[in-house]
Amino acid sequence: MAHEDDARQAVPNTPGTRTDGDGVTHRRPLRERHVEETVEVGVPVRTAYNQWTQFKTFPRFSTVVHGVEQIRPAVTVWTIGYGPLRHRFAVETVEQEPDAYLAWRGLEQNPSHQGEVEFRPTGPGSTAITVRMLLEPRGAARFLTRSSRVTRLTARLVRGELMSFKRFIEGLGQEGGAWRGTIRNGRVQHDRPEPPRSRVAQWPVG
Repeated sequence: MAHEDDARQAVPNTPGTRTDGDGVTHRRPLRERHVEETVEVGVPVRTAYNQWTQFKTFPRFSTVVHGVEQIRPAVTVWTIGYGPLRHRFAVETVEQEPDAYLAWRGLEQNPSHQGEVEFRPTGPGSTAITVRMLLEPRGAARFLTRSSRVTRLTARLVRGELMSFKRFIEGLGQEGGAWRGTIRNGRVQHDRPEPPRSRVAQWPVG
């Protein structure tokens, strides 16, 4: 479980961010070697973004996500696994801009985990979703794990999850809720949230 101090600190090299001389964090793309996968979905960018950020609905389409708990507005705890195996980890959303992108970092040390999702309209009713992830085993695990194998397995998993989301959102046709706030440097900018369009629980705002 993440500590309060961890959740409030954004790392300068977190994906999707850069920090200027005044300590203000701005978005920047990942530059290092990472997994990158893209899928085009047949819904407008606003619909795709709104549904993706309803994190608690991930178990409805994901093959590996079994649960998502909202701890604080920018911190979630994810339970993932295959078969009987389960792993829980905390994630901080460090940057988020409606209909454009979000960037996150894992709050556990091993493996180090960070990534970003970009949303780009490709037409009035279609959106390209790109996921970039960097997973870095540390300590002994770094020497016991082949980085190329980890990259291939992660890429395959991300590709499969994107295809599952595509089928899910195209089947729905519209999002099940929305949170239109912005996050900068791990802190929520308190914009007025958009009311949900269904009974699906909307992402809480602190």
